[in-house]
Order: sequence, then C-alpha cells, then structure tokens
Amino acid sequence: MNANFLNLAQLQAGDAGTVKANNAIKAARSERQMRDAAESFEAVFISQMLAPMFEGLEVDSTFGGGHAEKIFRSIQIEEMGKAIARSGGVGIAESVYREILKSQEV
Repeated sequence: MNANFLNLAQLQAGDAGTVKANNAIKAARSERQMRDAAESFEAVFISQMLAPMFEGLEVDSTFGGGHAEKIFRSIQIEEMGKAIARSGGVGIAESVYREILKSQEV
C-alpha cells in the first residue's frame, strides 16, 4: 500500500521534473541554434573577406586547372571561413548573437 503510494508520488514528481528538464533542453537547443546562426553569419562574412585574396591567383595546370579548380577554390574559401569562425573568429558572432537575443526579448 505505502509502496504504491510512494511510486505514484515519485512518478508525479518525476513528471514535473521531466517537464522542467524538457523546458531546459528546449531553451538550450534554442540558444544553441541562435549561437550556430551567429557563427554561420560570421563564417559567411569571413569567406567574403577572404575571397578577394584569391581572385588574382592563376589556376595551376599541375592540379588540373580550369573550371573545376575555380569551383574547388570557392569551396576551400568557404571552409576556411567556417574554420576561422569555429576557432573564435573575429568577434562578429558574439555581436550577432547578442542582437538575436535582443530581438527575441521584444
């Protein structure tokens, strides 16, 4: 009798805890999404800043050259931007993140 009552009380308390945990998970997921969006923005910005550095370079016939190398170079620049942003970037992501938070508060 008491064991059943205790189990029911634990389940009810567990449900309240589960709701709180789910809300915390949703908030963390939302925060992570906002941080990821800010970091992605910074990565695109950095890629755009890096692109002019490679415009004057000739394609090397040793590696095939031509159109394929130009496409590879654009992908390489994009990945460089992502890598720089992931490793701390230039500080744009934090500013963008704060602005996203401000827009959520309104």
